[in-house]
Amino acid sequence: MQNRWNPLTPEERRVLINKGTEAPFSGKYNDCFDQGIYICKQCNAPLYRSEDKFNSHCGWPSFDDEIAGAVKRIRDADGQRIEILCAQCGGHLGHVFEGEGITPKNTRHCVNSISMQFVRAKRAYFAGGCFWGVEHLMQQQAGVMGAVSGYMGGHVKEPTYEEVCRKITGHLEVVAVTYLVDETNFETLAKFFFEIHDPTQKDGQGPDKGEQYASAIFYQNNEEKEIAERLIQLLKVKGYDVVTRLLPVSTFWKAEGYHQDYYYKNGKEPYCHRYQKKF
Repeated sequence: MQNRWNPLTPEERRVLINKGTEAPFSGKYNDCFDQGIYICKQCNAPLYRSEDKFNSHCGWPSFDDEIAGAVKRIRDADGQRIEILCAQCGGHLGHVFEGEGITPKNTRHCVNSISMQFVRAKRAYFAGGCFWGVEHLMQQQAGVMGAVSGYMGGHVKEPTYEEVCRKITGHLEVVAVTYLVDETNFETLAKFFFEIHDPTQKDGQGPDKGEQYASAIFYQNNEEKEIAERLIQLLKVKGYDVVTRLLPVSTFWKAEGYHQDYYYKNGKEPYCHRYQKKF
């Protein structure tokens, strides 16, 4: 699914566009601690995970971390506070405060409920060659609300595309897939991942050669790891010499803007990814 901006009510425009603030303790997510993801009300970009939400007793939803690359910080005109914006559409979220000592991360994102939408969603991380193709095909799957190209598995903070291509960071090109748990699941997406790339090709995909193009699934828990192991075994029984690596999830760094929705923006189709039924 491509991210498209949603129509806003007058009150939503007052906060998201005109940088207003909802009354304390009035927002519907102030006391919400269900498992899922908070996305931008205007553009559907994933912003915060439920596991980073905490009760600060301040009257607004509070998070001590954001999804990597999702939030932009700018200083208010008076120089006193730091405003937080959706990095994708620029919608006003609220303010961020540091040094309060409320959580070990020592950070509080104070966010207006009206700026967000809560969805029962999870993220999965797949590496299968150039991230353009994986992102493009994953976005078209039922239950997928967004896919983001980025980097994972390396040892350098905030790696650039040039650094990754020079093979000095240890990162792979990875796609973070956000999916609705009521509509699809990790196993379905992992099967599709194996069917849109060649999991038998080592350190490359199609004409793209290099360790940054390696095939891998970054698992977040034992359940995901066991599902991936079972699928790999099924493929091996079918005669596929699978080289896909299973790696524990690490920090996901969002790739530069020109990599996002590459094929959608350019009206092209992937040159080294295509669907081939394997299961």
